[in-house]
Amino acid sequence: MKIDSCILPNGIRLIHQQVESPAAHFGVILNTGSRDELDHEQGIAHFIEHVIFKGTQKRKAYHVLSRIEDVGGEINAYTTKEETAVYATFLARYYSRSMELISDIIRHSSFPERELEKEKEVIIEEINSYKDSPSELIFDDFDELLFAGHPIARNILGTPKLVKSFKRTDVLRFIENNYHTDEMVLASVGSIPFARFKTLAEKYFADIPAKARSHQRQLFTGYQPAVKRIAMDTYQAHCVMGNIAYNAQDDKRMGMVLLNSILGGQSMNSRLNLSLRERNGMAYNVESNYTAYSDTGQFNVYFGTDKENLEKAIRLVKKEFKLIREKRLGALQLSKAKKQLIGQIAISSENRDDLMLTLGKSFLLYNKIDSLPEIYQKIEKISDSQLLDIANEVLDEKALSLLIYE
Repeated sequence: MKIDSCILPNGIRLIHQQVESPAAHFGVILNTGSRDELDHEQGIAHFIEHVIFKGTQKRKAYHVLSRIEDVGGEINAYTTKEETAVYATFLARYYSRSMELISDIIRHSSFPERELEKEKEVIIEEINSYKDSPSELIFDDFDELLFAGHPIARNILGTPKLVKSFKRTDVLRFIENNYHTDEMVLASVGSIPFARFKTLAEKYFADIPAKARSHQRQLFTGYQPAVKRIAMDTYQAHCVMGNIAYNAQDDKRMGMVLLNSILGGQSMNSRLNLSLRERNGMAYNVESNYTAYSDTGQFNVYFGTDKENLEKAIRLVKKEFKLIREKRLGALQLSKAKKQLIGQIAISSENRDDLMLTLGKSFLLYNKIDSLPEIYQKIEKISDSQLLDIANEVLDEKALSLLIYE
């Protein structure tokens, strides 16, 4: 289906896909995340994601939450290392209501001190819940190992001590320094025509004063492989191993996506799942992940296993790495892998909430949107030799970092 876009005079970009559906999806995606925090601000981007719903200049917290939910919709937000998003799903007849509310939240949140203090306790509980979940906590610790000393290394939630220290002035300062109109995208998937979406966007967002980003993010350089073992009082051993990988602009990014799918992506027939779970019964969950940032990236493999099986499981993972570094995929294997990835992308595009966020993030990063046929074409062009080169760069055993909870 057709995708329309434009730029408002203040630099805010609009992206909209018209679909026939009673439900609609709208969000504001900002090119701001935890890596944009200063040392004493760790956790504040995520803190803002929470407290932005706690009242505006004309609405109390209850009225913010009820405005869309009273008509059957949902409002939500998330924070990553490089993004913040506030978005909603609602019946299409409530486009104006939903866009006005999100505009009010983004622009006029009042951040009352009493609400900030309450939300600090909620976030500290969130931090503590991670400590009770080693299969989640290990990814934060692996970031610290991989990107040691760099802002990307810090976990998104922050620390209880820092969260307790945040004041309203800190929140307002971070927003002033990091919420830029040229780094903001309004994304929409719904039944209204683009002209109507643009009219609403102009009504609720066009009068925001233009403000362009003037500072650059600290680039990540100087990766050094590291190995770390941490004693944990858990039944299972948990392991993550990986390496830095390609950034969001790299021509090899799509090849890395395909390699990740082959090794440990969503499918039960991934190489790592077949090796560790199906053939050897060593892991309930084994997965690989590839994340591309603006200037770097990360590939990792995670699994949990009985402590007595840990070393054998590590050897099996490294064996799969070695096989894919040394042996080209046959034509049939490569064709199957491509078809599998294309199918997964096609199916995920049917989730229109995710589609809206994907459109917004793509437009934020690349200032353009590849259609599904264009994405499929890029996948089909990946050769066995390109995959081999990528595997030898990213899966080089000498370059791998390893973190173990045991």
